[in-house]
Amino acid sequence: MIKLIATDVDGTLVKDGSAEIYPEFIKKIKELREQDIIVCIASGRQSTSIERMFEDIKDDLIFIASNGAHVKCRGVDIHVTGMNSDYVTELTHELRNTPNCNIIWEGPGVTYIEPGNEESFVKLLTEGYRNYVEVVDDILAAGKQIIKVSAFHRPSIRNLGEGKIIPEWKDRVKATMAGEDWIDMMDKSVDKGAALGFIQKLFGISKEETMVFGDNNNDIGMLDVAVHSYAVETAPDAVKAHANNICPSWNEKGVYKVLVQEFK
Repeated sequence: MIKLIATDVDGTLVKDGSAEIYPEFIKKIKELREQDIIVCIASGRQSTSIERMFEDIKDDLIFIASNGAHVKCRGVDIHVTGMNSDYVTELTHELRNTPNCNIIWEGPGVTYIEPGNEESFVKLLTEGYRNYVEVVDDILAAGKQIIKVSAFHRPSIRNLGEGKIIPEWKDRVKATMAGEDWIDMMDKSVDKGAALGFIQKLFGISKEETMVFGDNNNDIGMLDVAVHSYAVETAPDAVKAHANNICPSWNEKGVYKVLVQEFK
């Protein structure tokens, strides 16, 4: 019997960067909650962004935000993992000197950016992802709690991520691709799977009672802690290798179709 469902957002539920979720999925979540099934929304996004996507039902959900560095339920932070400040400083200097690279720093529920970003990037953050954004002159002098540092470039930042940043930092931070155009870096302990494991332990729920949906490298940990694990068909092969099932992609509403089939 499934007692816990967790799904990624970008590339799994919706197109990367989408601000909206389709109404059929909202209706299905309401039905699942009526059956006392716990539903988690797990994303690399900040908590404010994903709360806004699910505004009408946000109190019925647990949010695993910032790849697991921030877990929030009904407005309460139940788990926050900050980054080593020395690593934040070193990463910041390196990324500032990397061409064609936009940088954001995240605290719980807030995205920090420095002045000088292109208008299109700021618009993506505020209107695309619907992040709460705060501009600071110098993040290293601002004294903010940082839970995630991210680098962005379109159409792809994968070469920088997999070719340099991830191997260079893998022994000090959790560095992962989060879609095709984001590299996310958090504390070494941070992982969507670890956050979901925290929730499983909190409610006494087993892997056999857990269903998970994901599409990218930052979902692998989460797929590994669920027997009923689904990778969308557009996921890289390395991600599919960690899933026990494959489902249709976001543009075919694959997650919704599985939930309709499994929960009448």
